[in-house]
Amino acid sequence: MINKDLPLGFGMALAQQPEAMKKFSDMSEGEQEEILSKAHNVKSKQEMKQFVSNLAQN
Repeated sequence: MINKDLPLGFGMALAQQPEAMKKFSDMSEGEQEEILSKAHNVKSKQEMKQFVSNLAQN
């Protein structure tokens, strides 16, 4: 994964939720790209927090 593709809000939300960060880092590159594609469509801080929370729970 290339860090320049990581949306700032997504990175910040991951930093606040270590479990989600671990799950994301354990994903294959293809899975990470899929998550990043979805993260680019998130429009608000609250929506991003929920998106990352869902990542941690799945």
